[in-house]
Amino acid sequence: MDDRQRSARNAHADRRPFLIGRARVVAALRAWFAAQGFVEVETSILQVSPGNETHLHAFATDLVALGGGSTRRYLRTSPEFACKKLISAGEQRIVEFARVFRNRERGALHAPEFTMLEWYRADAPYGTLMEDCAAVLAVAAEAAGTRELAFRGRAIDPFAAPERLTVAQAFMREAAIDLSACLSPQGPDRGGFADAAKTAGIRLADDDSWGDIFSRVLVERIEPRLGLGRATVLDEYPASLSALARPCAHDPRWAERFELYACGIELANAFGELTDPAEQRARLAAEMAHKERIYGESYPLDEEFLAALSAMPPTCGIALGLDRLVMLATGASHIDQVLWTPVAEP
Repeated sequence: MDDRQRSARNAHADRRPFLIGRARVVAALRAWFAAQGFVEVETSILQVSPGNETHLHAFATDLVALGGGSTRRYLRTSPEFACKKLISAGEQRIVEFARVFRNRERGALHAPEFTMLEWYRADAPYGTLMEDCAAVLAVAAEAAGTRELAFRGRAIDPFAAPERLTVAQAFMREAAIDLSACLSPQGPDRGGFADAAKTAGIRLADDDSWGDIFSRVLVERIEPRLGLGRATVLDEYPASLSALARPCAHDPRWAERFELYACGIELANAFGELTDPAEQRARLAAEMAHKERIYGESYPLDEEFLAALSAMPPTCGIALGLDRLVMLATGASHIDQVLWTPVAEP
């Protein structure tokens, strides 16, 4: 055995306790979803569109026909579009343990290839997903044989009911910013928001958009204080930052969108799904126009997905980072520790 083989063997031995924990968590989650009446699906990784979020970057490839002609395809950044097509075709409850791919992402919590646990409920209230999240945290902890989920000195009780907090409440509580005042019915107020953020001590660039300012405040002041002691459901995001979510019935400035946090880490992103094809097209086109301005590239829209929305019933759906959940359940400090074969560094 040469030095390289010995090093690889030792690295795997170090990871193996985390990987065995991962296998137990995955098996327990599969059993839980099956008991809830979900059908596990497997959608295609190669897609016409990888997704249309401004700041997500895809891997591209060419699909070569027998005759030699080629067509551009992408490795999906999420199974979302494909899963919604299945809901539109008549499926009621589906779940996928989906391998997904995101370029330009690497770090303790990010990998270019990872697993997204994504599930959808047709004709179910939006709040049902919050109940699912509480159950999933408990199932993962039980499978891993732990009474807490932890990361870098922060911990939560996975069996405690999550805190529910609106985005507006969080901005007021943690940054003393009245976010509602920065969202008029006519649209986001960039100037007023920038002034409020600067007063809160947030450093801004002259060309920061309203969304950029939101992200800076969220990352610097809000996220580190979420999911401490118990999980946090951060609910009702600004509609202007929720391209795939339907507006809240009580106030269209906000969207039926929540994110789940534990130990200061975002674990999941959930929507009351937008089903208006024309509105969805306009939102995704705007996202891609913004991406083109920032990065000089954009991705096509999935016409089959847009056409399917007209047949889609009221639906709620959620994407949860399985690897991050396993990290918290097993005590891992880096995402590569819970990946059986991490993508090699360049």
